[in-house]
Amino acid sequence: MMTNTFANKAFENTLLERLVQSDRFRIYQDAFRITTGLPLRMVSADPDNWSLDDQAINRSPFCEALNLCESACDACRDTNRKLMREAEAKGPSSCSCFAGLRATAVPVKMGASVIGFLKTGQVFTKPPNEDQFENILGSLGRRTLSETFIGQLKDAYMATRAVEPQRYESMVVLLQTFSEQLGQYVESLAIIEEGTEPSAIARARRFIHSNVDQPLPLGQVAREAGLSESHFCRLFKESTGLTLTDYVNRCRIDWAKRELLRPEVRISEIAFHVGYQSLSQFNRSFARIAGISPTKFRRSRIKRAAS
Repeated sequence: MMTNTFANKAFENTLLERLVQSDRFRIYQDAFRITTGLPLRMVSADPDNWSLDDQAINRSPFCEALNLCESACDACRDTNRKLMREAEAKGPSSCSCFAGLRATAVPVKMGASVIGFLKTGQVFTKPPNEDQFENILGSLGRRTLSETFIGQLKDAYMATRAVEPQRYESMVVLLQTFSEQLGQYVESLAIIEEGTEPSAIARARRFIHSNVDQPLPLGQVAREAGLSESHFCRLFKESTGLTLTDYVNRCRIDWAKRELLRPEVRISEIAFHVGYQSLSQFNRSFARIAGISPTKFRRSRIKRAAS
């Protein structure tokens, strides 16, 4: 089961859809495809809704043809499930399908929660040949396929690109860097105002952002919104997908991440600066939301900046 630390599944799916529709994702998707020659798709962490991209340029003609074969389609689904599970547990992962095509999944995380995968590949590591194609036909059951379909399948197979393994791995490294950037971006999407929420919730969020370093009890925030506490809690959760406490914590941790890039400032100072009453409370919230301790987060970001 995919982790769901920050909010419910529907909220994460909504964030992922916004991410896929963003200019940031589309620009990189086009740049990656043009530069590497590989397709790039965003795939949902929900196995019932894998594809979020209906562009033919991000799909392999050979794989699309294989999808017409029920036995091949089942094998592809099983391979993809295993790939996603491995990528969720271990990070960027690659595998080969029964037809010899290489595929890679790179998780996109919101803190510790995997909300989707960047998926590329559908290429060979060596140029395809006719003997290999004949072996694939045997696996599919040649007698069940029409000669017309076999011809179409062969054309697509022989036209599939081959990428040398070392070069392919360098492309995966680029994709991993982009996934980290997207993870940071989707965190910001979770706390920015979308402009479609009730005006009362917009007022409450502006108040929270202006006073995030101060105590923000429910009664005070509800009064700023002009709502009763019960009505505010329901409307706020419907609009943001988060409780007030979760939302405030996310805002504070987002601020703390920026402060942690200043190595001269002690972590305890940052904790109190962004609104926490104790260092232990800050450490627990940071680890829950970011999936890593403040100390490790600072160390990794400073190391990356110096490299």
